[in-house]
Amino acid sequence: MSKRPARSVAILGGGPAGASLGAYLARAGVRVVLFHKAKRPPIIVGESLVPAIVPFLRRLGVEQQVEAFSTYKPGATFVLDLQDDISFRFDQAIGAEVNYSYNTPRDKFDAVLLQAARDAGATVIEATAGVEREGTTDRVRLSAKTLEMTAGVFSGQPDWIVDATGRSRTIGNLLDIPYVEGPRKDSALHAHLTGVPLVVEGNVHTDRMLRGWCWRIPLPGRVSLGLVVNEQHLARFGPSVEDQFAGTLREEPLLARWSADAERITPVVKYTNYQQRSTRGVGENWATVGDAFGFIDPVFSSGLLIGMEGALELSRALVSGSERSLRKFEEHVLYNLTVWQRLVDYYYNGSLFTLFKIGQHKQAQRGWKVVNRHFGRHMPRVFTGEATRSRYSVGLVDFMVKWGTYGHDCAELRVR
Repeated sequence: MSKRPARSVAILGGGPAGASLGAYLARAGVRVVLFHKAKRPPIIVGESLVPAIVPFLRRLGVEQQVEAFSTYKPGATFVLDLQDDISFRFDQAIGAEVNYSYNTPRDKFDAVLLQAARDAGATVIEATAGVEREGTTDRVRLSAKTLEMTAGVFSGQPDWIVDATGRSRTIGNLLDIPYVEGPRKDSALHAHLTGVPLVVEGNVHTDRMLRGWCWRIPLPGRVSLGLVVNEQHLARFGPSVEDQFAGTLREEPLLARWSADAERITPVVKYTNYQQRSTRGVGENWATVGDAFGFIDPVFSSGLLIGMEGALELSRALVSGSERSLRKFEEHVLYNLTVWQRLVDYYYNGSLFTLFKIGQHKQAQRGWKVVNRHFGRHMPRVFTGEATRSRYSVGLVDFMVKWGTYGHDCAELRVR
């Protein structure tokens, strides 16, 4: 592994993680070439930002731009069934650094971050980079044709190559890096609609369906709807994604209440492999960041946070050039992925919803205010992304899941 500060870095992929990394490195005086193929589906997952992303937008100098085309997000709503929903405002999180966020059209959001990289001095090449393995080693290199595309920005191979190609896992697949899959084998059908009602305007909505769950994300002039359902169950509605989307809307009671009045205004896009993370994120002269390192699940909108936080940590490690800092980056991301996987598991197995219900009941009891204030300082900030690095805050969630639900059947509120 290189043990000197990076002077030149090639970044494969210009999504939020790659663009953020490019901006940070270029600001630090590193020669950066970012390869970005401007081909993308009409809509992509990751439109709802957790509050912990806002400081990264400020650091990049783009929050006002994002705010201008986004929907203000004051909190989150969980719909458990036809008669029961729970809403939470981010300003209820005691001691939070940021008590709001945004729901954002990803095409505009991604374009703003890519422009931030350009403005910082990164060279953006609208092409897919060719990457080769150096024999049987742990090193990679750009192909000769790709080096020519840099038009002299790189006179030879860059010091580092960073994979930010998302779930394509370009370097991971090239080097056969093992990965871990989560227990869920769901697919997500995603489209934008009009005529979709909301419990609380601006809130991201997470609805527990009879089969799977769905998100409702309010965007300007539309609502993003994602149906996360087991693939075998979706196949009952036919082979096309349109039939599967329409069939789920008709069959699920929560959705059937309003789906007849809703109008789909985009194609339906299907995503799979939602729970997958690599076992390594750093090699001899390469690193991975964002979804290329790992993606857990869209439940808590953690993907962009993990990617943008990882981009900042990786930029510091590459500028430092020390093996210790690079290992720290890798451990940091692996820890984040592990914590978010555990939180997602609590969502699916019903533990989280059971805690919500117990908390509602306990609020009416004498003496609960003192206890509730302590929980309010730690637990909400885990799910907003601000305290996922706090072992105490995460440990408190783990403790409450194990002991706070004792005597209650969490399976009653599990996501099937």
